[in-house]
Amino acid sequence: MHMDRITEAIAHFIGLFEITVEEARLRDAYDEFRAKKTDDPELADLNAAAIPFAAPFRFVGFEPDLAYRAPAPEWVVVHPWSYINFVPPDVELPGAYEIATPISFSLPIISYASHRIILPEVETLGSFANYIKQDISLSDNDYFGVGGHGLFFNPVPASNFQIAALTGAATNLMPILELEMPGSSAEAAAFVTAASELLDELPEDPEGDASVKKSPTIEGTFENGEEVDEASKLEDYHMFDKEPEEAPSGNVQLTENGLVIEQSVDVETGGNTLLNNAVLQNYWTSSPVTAVVGEHIEINAIFQVNAWCDNDYISSAVGGWIRDTAATQAFNIAKFERFDSFDDDTPNGAMSFPKHWVIKEIDGDLMMMNWLEQFIFMMDNDVGILSSSGVTTRVYSGDNKAFNDISIEELGFGYDLIIIGGNVFDANIIQQLNILSDNDFVGAVDGFQTTGNGSISTSGNLLWNQASIYNVGAADRFETLPAHYLEAANDLAAGNDYLNNELLSDSAFAGYGPLRVLYVKGDLLNLQYIKQTNILGDNDQLALAMHAKDAYPDAAWSVSTGGNALLNNAAIQDLDSVGKTYVGGGHYSNEVLVHADIISTEPDFGGQDPNVLVNEAVAFLDDDMMDTGEQPQGNFGQYDADYLQSDGLSTMIG
Repeated sequence: MHMDRITEAIAHFIGLFEITVEEARLRDAYDEFRAKKTDDPELADLNAAAIPFAAPFRFVGFEPDLAYRAPAPEWVVVHPWSYINFVPPDVELPGAYEIATPISFSLPIISYASHRIILPEVETLGSFANYIKQDISLSDNDYFGVGGHGLFFNPVPASNFQIAALTGAATNLMPILELEMPGSSAEAAAFVTAASELLDELPEDPEGDASVKKSPTIEGTFENGEEVDEASKLEDYHMFDKEPEEAPSGNVQLTENGLVIEQSVDVETGGNTLLNNAVLQNYWTSSPVTAVVGEHIEINAIFQVNAWCDNDYISSAVGGWIRDTAATQAFNIAKFERFDSFDDDTPNGAMSFPKHWVIKEIDGDLMMMNWLEQFIFMMDNDVGILSSSGVTTRVYSGDNKAFNDISIEELGFGYDLIIIGGNVFDANIIQQLNILSDNDFVGAVDGFQTTGNGSISTSGNLLWNQASIYNVGAADRFETLPAHYLEAANDLAAGNDYLNNELLSDSAFAGYGPLRVLYVKGDLLNLQYIKQTNILGDNDQLALAMHAKDAYPDAAWSVSTGGNALLNNAAIQDLDSVGKTYVGGGHYSNEVLVHADIISTEPDFGGQDPNVLVNEAVAFLDDDMMDTGEQPQGNFGQYDADYLQSDGLSTMIG
């Protein structure tokens, strides 16, 4: 605002007057204060307290984008598949709440007066079924003639009769073999029911050299029908990774008498290895509490059978040779084991129990099935005629190897409570069978003789079955289904997703947060099945002869026709429960162990002298056959050509 000169002068004067008056007032107050200070000169000193100062935090400077972060929300599980909040009448929630708009279709939110509760999704478990068959077949029926003998050996072909007979005898001890592979949950339930009935009918004292153990629960390690603290180990009887054989050394030496050639005949027609190996691990689902409205049927069974025929017919012409007396050995080893050391102690002091839950429903059956079959069928029936030609002769017509190997691990997730509206069918079954026919025939043509070193081995086979069933869950975990569990199951069946207060107050849930519940409307089927079979025919027929012109009796001989290994190894690891199981319709358990050795003593050649049979089957090769190289036609075993695979050698004349 603009003022004239007179008005501006008056305003400055008034302002100066006001300042002068204020200074006078201040001086008057100061003089009074000064007078009081002089009247009391002995005033005490003021207390000076040292204030501690610490700066534990390191300042990093200004952060212009630093935003406020709210604390994490409280997670409580309720019905995640619905946005309708449901609170049991006996559960009190503090403050007012209402349904808020969800941030996603799978994460509903409840808003409280002071905070929000996010309700996460819980997965629903599904079923699985694996059907696996592993088959190996080989036909290695070789014919060979080596040396200058000028002969042809055409014996009666080896028969499959012994294999068929041994298979039939073994089947009688394995009644579950007659059951067909299930193709649905209903057929799986029927399979377990039928298997349980067949095991009930299985005699505990079967005929022959067999051992049967039947009990609601079997635990321990068993070898050839007897319980042992520690079983035999395969590595003590068979080596897979053998050291490579040294390359054959030179067979010609220069001496003062000239060149000397090593004269020897070395023939091996056995040494086959058949191996089936399988491991099934089922850790699909489990819970501390399982409630079954219907029946609970459980089977744990191991069947192990070794069947063989090892009757050898050796010419007296080799009676002076070193004879390997190692016999065929057979082992059946089984182990039943349980893990049940879960604590069920009630916490001391005040106990808290769950107030919320999530229920996931399976509208039907829950099936967990692994069905595995491993089968090896091999024929190694060799026919040969040999003589020394004054040189080093080596013939290897066996040493075949066939391996089936598989490992399956099923990993799912667990719940706090599983409710089964129907029945539980739980079965772990292992069936192992080895069948060997090793009837070797070694005869001599008239005039055969040796003065050099000789050795012969016609047996020394190994048949090995080893199996184990490992259950997670105590055998005595079963109790009668309480009424409040049955009430909850009936509510779930009617579509009411409600767990009553008595169920929530089960001591097994003490200290739990929200319960994760799986409800199976139908049956729970857990079938783990392994079937392993080895069949080997190693029936070798050899004729020993002399050279047609020069006998060479000083030659060293080594003949080996056995040394086969038939091996089965299987293991099932099954997660049943990590707590207790309530059953409404009754619990039925069958655990069975069958060990059997079937040895056939029937002579395959009628007990005749092998030399006589050899000379009847030997004929001289005529000039036409020698000139044209025509191979003699013989039947070296009638086998299904569509099933067996040839090794491609078949015939060799030298």
